[in-house]
Amino acid sequence: MKKEPQTNPPDLVNHPPHYTNGAIEAIEVIMDQFHDDYSLAAAYKYIHRCRHKGKLVQDLKKAIWYLNLRIDIEEQGLDATTAHW
Repeated sequence: MKKEPQTNPPDLVNHPPHYTNGAIEAIEVIMDQFHDDYSLAAAYKYIHRCRHKGKLVQDLKKAIWYLNLRIDIEEQGLDATTAHW
């Protein structure tokens, strides 16, 4: 009798599937491109996962919220790395 290969459950803490889809993990892009800009990092995170977590519209609205926050920071002439709200 042939045994079926065992599959390990996804690592929901270190590598959740909604962040590891595709060739590049979201954290790699965030650390490389947005490490000093929380609002852009958060917007990217929501865009990256929006088609893989089952809440596309909600994640896109969250991304827009963070993009609007970043626009407010820019328009007020604040430093995005130290702005506090």
